[in-house]
Amino acid sequence: MATGEVINKPLSLPSYPEMILKAIEALNEENGSNKSSISKHIESTYGGLPQGHKALLNVHLAKMRDSGELVFWKNNYTKRDPNAPPRRGRGRPPKPKDPLAPATILSPPRPRGRPPKDPNGPPRPPKFKASTGSGRPRGRPRKMARPAGSFGGAPPSTVRAGGGSGRPRGRPPKMKAPLTEISA
Repeated sequence: MATGEVINKPLSLPSYPEMILKAIEALNEENGSNKSSISKHIESTYGGLPQGHKALLNVHLAKMRDSGELVFWKNNYTKRDPNAPPRRGRGRPPKPKDPLAPATILSPPRPRGRPPKDPNGPPRPPKFKASTGSGRPRGRPRKMARPAGSFGGAPPSTVRAGGGSGRPRGRPPKMKAPLTEISA
């Protein structure tokens, strides 16, 4: 930065957190002050504000809320009560850590992931496949080829599937009504 450049923020303005805290104290509203009333108070009290005043105010209010300087409740900002208990985050609280004796030596934590193979170690024996005992291969059985004379030859009722009931598989064929001659 060159020495002749002019900074946008005049030197007479205090920092934004100071202006915000003074505005909240001056407004002294029961349920806290909302963002627009804080902004209007700062604009009326301090004259030459930078052009991005609204954006700067939003950023600083969010920082102060996250750090715990301000409490944000029902769209209003208030100062934190010094006698209030510390704010607890969402979720399950962490377990309390037991204090260790001063003579206790902590071992370094184990590294994550799979340990590297030992290059000098004995080679592993090859794994053998455990048979399932049925003698059949895994998966769906292969489609069997049809016999050569089955396309035009025997009707489906003579082909037995399973052999038990004597009835073919699937939906029975539609029966056609016999044709009768009408004499005129």
